[in-house]
Amino acid sequence: MSAEPLVEPVMTQDPIDLLIAFEEASVAPIRPEYVEGTVIVPPQPDYQHSKGAVGLTVQFHTAGLDLAGMGMGFRAAHRDGSTMALVIPDFYVLRREPTELDESYLRAHKGWYPIGMIALVGEVTSSNHAIDTGAKLAAYAAAGIPAYVLINRETWTAHCHTDPVLPGDDPAKAYYEDDTKVALGEPLPLPSPYPTLDTSRFVTA
Repeated sequence: MSAEPLVEPVMTQDPIDLLIAFEEASVAPIRPEYVEGTVIVPPQPDYQHSKGAVGLTVQFHTAGLDLAGMGMGFRAAHRDGSTMALVIPDFYVLRREPTELDESYLRAHKGWYPIGMIALVGEVTSSNHAIDTGAKLAAYAAAGIPAYVLINRETWTAHCHTDPVLPGDDPAKAYYEDDTKVALGEPLPLPSPYPTLDTSRFVTA
């Protein structure tokens, strides 16, 4: 899509309440997120984006990973308990079914599950390539998610980032030590217990 993502700096309001206000004020359905102190309203995904993300999720299920899914929102917290990030990944594999404690967290944080539930997270870029390759990558690494799969439709590459590192206390400086990279359309190997992903559905005729 050609539309650019909307970004707004956040002041003192609770980020969760701010996102609710954004949703209520919008005349069209939106799915705002919060990363690095900024509200992000990603562009609506196009057909190829949605088709590809669903296809990757199905591949995880076919490999027996029944906790793969799409659509849920997750909250990452700073060490002091304040909100660090609110993200809605394109796909993910959970560590566990939501427990009673997870469901209590969801209610307390107005619809956001704890990000510690995620074992593998994935994004497919739209026009917001820099967010998925920059701010979101850092947020996932800072949260300690072991693997980040990125389908970059700008560079025509697929990545599996592993070994998150958080140097110091600034989550914006977090990164992944390793990056397995292939051209889009080629098989993308993932660490055990995940399957090698077929990325060919992102290559249009």
